[in-house]
Amino acid sequence: MSVLVVIPARYASTRYPGKPLVALKGAGGESRSLIERSWRAARSVSGVDRVVVATDDARIRTAAEAFGAEVVMTSTECANGTERCAEAHKALGGGYDIVVNLQGDAPLTPPWFVEGLIEGLRANPGAAIATPVLRCEGATLSALLDDRKAGRVGGTTAVFAADNAALYFSKEVIPYTATRYDPSEPTPVFHHVGVYAYRPDALAAYPSWEVGPLERLEGLEQLRFLENNRPVLCVEVEARGRSFWELNNPEDVPRLEAMMEEMGLE
Repeated sequence: MSVLVVIPARYASTRYPGKPLVALKGAGGESRSLIERSWRAARSVSGVDRVVVATDDARIRTAAEAFGAEVVMTSTECANGTERCAEAHKALGGGYDIVVNLQGDAPLTPPWFVEGLIEGLRANPGAAIATPVLRCEGATLSALLDDRKAGRVGGTTAVFAADNAALYFSKEVIPYTATRYDPSEPTPVFHHVGVYAYRPDALAAYPSWEVGPLERLEGLEQLRFLENNRPVLCVEVEARGRSFWELNNPEDVPRLEAMMEEMGLE
C-alpha cells in the first residue's frame, strides 16, 4: 500500500503565531526549526513513499525548501491540518492508499508510532482513520494536570472501547481518576498523539462535513470523524524509553529542548 506523509504547517496559529519556524536546540547544541525537526521525523519512518510539507505561507515554504523538503501550497481556507492534508493529497493527484498527517508541532514523534498506524489500517479495513495513544506514566499525567490548573492546554487525552475504537477525545484529562501515581507508574489515562493515518475516501469527504458541536467546543479536528460515524482506530504505542511532548505553547520550548538533551537527539 502506497503511503504519503503530509506535514501541515501554518504560520498564523492563534495560540502561537509563527510556531513552525521556532528554533529548537538539540543535544549537540544545533538549532533547527520546528518544521525541519518534524520533517526529519517523517523521513525516519519506514515504508513511506513520499513526504511533503503543506502550507499556505511563503515564509514556511522558503524555510522548508531551504532544508530540502518538497512543499505543496494550500489555501488559507483550510480550518485544520486534516483539511490541509486533504487539499494537498488532491493537489498531488491522489492515488495513495494511506495518507499520514504528521502534524508540524510534534518533532519528537518516534517512527514506530507512525509505522504502527499504517499497520493498524492495514489490519482493520473498517477503520477510516487511525491515531496513536500512549499510556501516561504518573509524571506525564501530573504534567497534564498541572497545565490544566494553569489554564494551559498541555495535551489531548483519549478514551476507547475494548476493540480500540475511539469513544472520545478531550483537552481535559479523561478519564477522571482520584488516584495519585508515582512518576514511573502506569496510569489509566492515555495521551493522544496528534498523528493520523487516513483512508483516502474518508479524508476526501472530511472537508465537506459541517463542523459539529463537539469539534467546535474542544477544538479537536478528529472529533469530526466521530460526529459523522466514521470509526477511528486508537493504536496503543510504546514509548520505548523516548519522551514525547508537542509544542503547544511558548512554555513548551524549554521542555522539548530538555527532552532532546536527555535523549541525546541532535
